[in-house]
Amino acid sequence: MKRFSLTLLMFLLVSPALVAQTRKRSTTPKPKPTSTATQQVTQARTAGANRVADQIKFLVKFIYLLGGATNNIAAVDELIRNKQAPPDAPQKNQLAKNQVRTSIQGFREALDKLEIDFRNTPELQPYYIKLAGVAAGAADAEQKAAADQFDPAGRSLLLVVNRLADVLVIMRG
Repeated sequence: MKRFSLTLLMFLLVSPALVAQTRKRSTTPKPKPTSTATQQVTQARTAGANRVADQIKFLVKFIYLLGGATNNIAAVDELIRNKQAPPDAPQKNQLAKNQVRTSIQGFREALDKLEIDFRNTPELQPYYIKLAGVAAGAADAEQKAAADQFDPAGRSLLLVVNRLADVLVIMRG
């Protein structure tokens, strides 16, 4: 009986070790399924980043052209003050000023829409915090342009471009 008890005790002690050794361990990681939700977030983020990039491109091109237009407007204003301008110069200069104002207004409206879209799109809401305020920067430029302060308006738009670039870096990162 002692042998039987001793054998049984040994069997009970050794059996968990035998069972544990026969189990196969899996070391290969399980592939993560790509869900449609993840794809939607990625697509929305890419589309949002492309829209931000487009605004940067449009604004940079406009600011480049604004520099020359501002110089021309200032030169014609000086000629008008000195009464050395042709008779149609005041009218043409006013048209140029109005065109600059209208362009800045268009940028403000586009940036307003961009902010609203980021705020209302759940996938883009994390980036809205950094984007918020770009339309206000464009509105500041619009007010300066309305007061014939085109150079400061251009500087305000540069701040908008900087902020858009910061948003783009976060979105692409």
